Amino acid sequence: MADMQAAGTQARAADSLPTGLRDLFPVLQQRIHGAALAYLDNAATTQMPLPVLSAMRQFEESQRANIHRGVHTLSQRATDAFEQARSDLKRFIGASDAHELVFTSGTTESLNLVAHGLGTAGAGPAWLRPGDEIIVSGLEHHANLVPWQQLARRSGATLCILRPDAQGRLHTHDLARLLTPRTRLLALTASANATGERPPYEDLLALAAQAGALTVLDAAQAVAHAVPDLSRLDCDFMAFSSHKMYGPMGIGALVGRRSALERLTPLRLGGDMVEWVTYEDAGFAGLPARLEGGTPHVAGAVGMAAAAAFIDKTGRGVIDAHVHALRAHAASGLAAMDGITVLAPHATRSALVSFVARNVHPHDIGTLLDGQGIAVRTGHHCAQPLLDHLGAGPTTRASFAVYNTHEEVERLLSGVAHALEMLQ
Repeated sequence: MADMQAAGTQARAADSLPTGLRDLFPVLQQRIHGAALAYLDNAATTQMPLPVLSAMRQFEESQRANIHRGVHTLSQRATDAFEQARSDLKRFIGASDAHELVFTSGTTESLNLVAHGLGTAGAGPAWLRPGDEIIVSGLEHHANLVPWQQLARRSGATLCILRPDAQGRLHTHDLARLLTPRTRLLALTASANATGERPPYEDLLALAAQAGALTVLDAAQAVAHAVPDLSRLDCDFMAFSSHKMYGPMGIGALVGRRSALERLTPLRLGGDMVEWVTYEDAGFAGLPARLEGGTPHVAGAVGMAAAAAFIDKTGRGVIDAHVHALRAHAASGLAAMDGITVLAPHATRSALVSFVARNVHPHDIGTLLDGQGIAVRTGHHCAQPLLDHLGAGPTTRASFAVYNTHEEVERLLSGVAHALEMLQ
């Protein structure tokens, strides 16, 4: 325990949190069960800073109108705000003129849009045939697994799993063995939400692309730190969510090569995604409108772009260094406790730590921590196959953001130690 306290003291001295940054997050100022809130559930949802809240409120108070179809001033203002948000977000993730960004409700809809759009006749009847292969990594959130399971079932394709090793790592040589002339697609995460594993996705995507496969990257857990640079990736489709990057819930993006997006049959049919309609037929609009049917979450798009601006203003390198230091502090402290096993202890580029306690259910740990104002997440984290593969079962997960502190990590460690004393 003395070593853990010394490590905590050293970590506090090196705390890289920008001065006054926590004050930008109103939700963090409250107390839970009489204790200051230590919000360590950022892999599920990050909190929104005042600049994001202000941008959304300004839109709602002075620009709110439906977009694209109105000639009046408010509609034009709303359209400009929506399209400016698209441009800002494309720049944020390094999209080029060869890419387009489609607004969705989040990563889950984005991935389903790809799986649905490629699996219908509009994608080209020859694209996926019985016996073709879809490769999905074994690290994936259910949202990047279940849609591919269903697509394989509908099409007669074979679903192949790029399995991690016993420590939860992916290897390029394993992918090389899986790739065949019938491989049509690789779906992969940029950061595993259940363990924090950061696979060598750049090399894995490149290998699949060289084999002629389409590539899909789930960047939900990477977009708030270590943001992928699309201009440097062999990536056809990348999905991410606003609420993982200090933005509002209910909006996200699918960004990809225009040539790949044009393959997709729209998931939502209706207003604003058509060029013409008769009683018998309809002609779809060009990108991105053809994949954005219905009234979009315009205020959400504005807030999402403001969140990207907040990340860049704070500094991507600052955020990366800070969350990595918090994770290292937590992982070392937990690993020092008798009966605790930290998953993927080698994942030093992560912003989360996931662990199991011998003979203690994670829900009990989470409940006791909540009683001290410490918010963590427990369970399978929508990644049950991965945790089964690792033999871990449900876990307790603490995940970090730029507003967290080393003092909060010490509260977590103390809280877990107290929970073990009570429950073991």
